[in-house]
Amino acid sequence: MKKITDLQGSFELHNGVHMPYFGLGVYQSKDGSEVINAVQAALNHGYRHIDTAAIYHNEEGVGTGIKESNVDRKDVFLVSKVWNTDQGYDSTLRAFDASLKRLGTDYLDLYLIHWPKGELSKETWKALERLYKEKHVRAIGVSNFLKHHLEDLLTSAEIVPMVNQMEFHPYLVQQDLVDFCKAQRIQYEAWSPLMQGNIFDLDIMKKMAAKYNKTIAQVVLRWDLQKGVVTIPKSSKKERIVANADIFDFELTEEDIQALNKLDRGKRFGPDPDNFDF
Repeated sequence: MKKITDLQGSFELHNGVHMPYFGLGVYQSKDGSEVINAVQAALNHGYRHIDTAAIYHNEEGVGTGIKESNVDRKDVFLVSKVWNTDQGYDSTLRAFDASLKRLGTDYLDLYLIHWPKGELSKETWKALERLYKEKHVRAIGVSNFLKHHLEDLLTSAEIVPMVNQMEFHPYLVQQDLVDFCKAQRIQYEAWSPLMQGNIFDLDIMKKMAAKYNKTIAQVVLRWDLQKGVVTIPKSSKKERIVANADIFDFELTEEDIQALNKLDRGKRFGPDPDNFDF
């Protein structure tokens, strides 16, 4: 198990950059006061990792939230993603510049290809490699890439992705993919760790929450970290943002980690990367 210490702890990417292993996701957070307040609340509570994307249409609010927080930009690990309709070499470079402008920053800590798009993603990746080499971004990676997508990308990539952000929760572990990423030194990251709210219906989660005197969310987020997976639960409510981060005063037993692993049934609550082309 990778060492888990506190809210500002991190995992080291293969290029030496330290990525905070716990962050705030802002998918479906409305631009304006909702996302601004969420980002402020997270950063002022101790979060140092904010994950957005061009398609979320809230980058401006994220940038404002960072500026209006008590935390310097250099201390925030800021992530965004290039959307499918902007993939391709030149269009990705333009999309990156547009994201920087909306976020009000001159660099990103991590930039991801949001979804695999076959041969087009290879051109997109070349653009990300250029941005990385020119130091406009500290790390580059992908999102929603299955093993065969990664293998295809690696046939032409100069730089191995530092991160793969995937739907990940007890019903969708994809341990083979986790192991493949580990072998390639690609940091695994979870989106939708709470199964879009469905995690709260599982009896095993209710029992574990009672056992550890924690919430169901806290138990599953702790499971993510103990499996070495970066996690970015989304919330726009300050009290939940604070509660989600209260996971550093307990540890799941190996038996309980395995019990959650065994819930895997290949169940997706989001799109299938092999059948998604928006």
